[in-house]
Amino acid sequence: MTRMSIPTGRVYLAVTITTFFWGANFVLAGWVLEDLSPDWASALRFLFGAGLMSVLAWRRGENLAGLARRYAANYLLLGLVGIVGFNLLFFRAMQTTSADNGALIMATNPLLTTLLAAATLRERVSAKHWAALPIALSGVAIVITHGELARLQHLQIVEGDLLMLGANLTWAAFNICSRRFSPNASAIANTALMMSTGALVLLAIAAASGAALSMPGPQAFSALVIMTIAGTVLAYLFWGIGIRQLGAGRTSLFLNLVPVFAMLVGASAGEWPNSAQITGGALVLTGMIIAILPARQGVMVRAGESYFPKRHHE
Repeated sequence: MTRMSIPTGRVYLAVTITTFFWGANFVLAGWVLEDLSPDWASALRFLFGAGLMSVLAWRRGENLAGLARRYAANYLLLGLVGIVGFNLLFFRAMQTTSADNGALIMATNPLLTTLLAAATLRERVSAKHWAALPIALSGVAIVITHGELARLQHLQIVEGDLLMLGANLTWAAFNICSRRFSPNASAIANTALMMSTGALVLLAIAAASGAALSMPGPQAFSALVIMTIAGTVLAYLFWGIGIRQLGAGRTSLFLNLVPVFAMLVGASAGEWPNSAQITGGALVLTGMIIAILPARQGVMVRAGESYFPKRHHE
């Protein structure tokens, strides 16, 4: 097959777009949860997402049945950790914790993922990467506290904080698992099968929860559609490409952009950021630039094959 070059800059752009989608999810989720329970919201989001990804994979001629038989354990692991585990913990945490607490806890994910990647995957962590982490984290703190850092002294630990910590650990584990256990298949096929596995489990959990399933209103339905296409299908697809090509530690650093994009999306809804939040956003971007400047080489892949490089240890 012919080879084509995918510039690393495009991978950075894809991961940045992912964090924008996830930032928008904070606004969209509020509308969805007005009409649906957290369990049904999660189940429907990934059920629709898995269906869409499966159609795309089928149209590309992907052998989903063969991949599912060969790598059933891999897809089950990725679906349970990255979709079921994270989403159940996240939505339950947000029922009892504040957005400030939740954002602060999740803001430590890049550091946690970097440490886990260095320990388990032997990923090299550069000095620039270590320098970027505290800069970006300080920017996140300024953004979510609206520039009033004294508010950090008054944050109280509640049950939701512990659940969010669990979600944080789960997402870091998913980043590592994606790097290590994603089969050598196309990104679309991998995402379709991972989502399908997670969606089936979430559907069973929602059905067993006893929560009523009602038809969402126009606003909630529209938000759910946007979350499915942008914040689920494209986001997980792009994130998987980032993890495999850039590494878990470097890709996870982009999570610091989520609260910045959430702030910008809120501004479009009339919640304008103050000067301190703009400064915090600039700090986050500075950290990101420091971390990604060294990587300039393109990534070689075969046309029609996986975006993920082959691993010799498999």
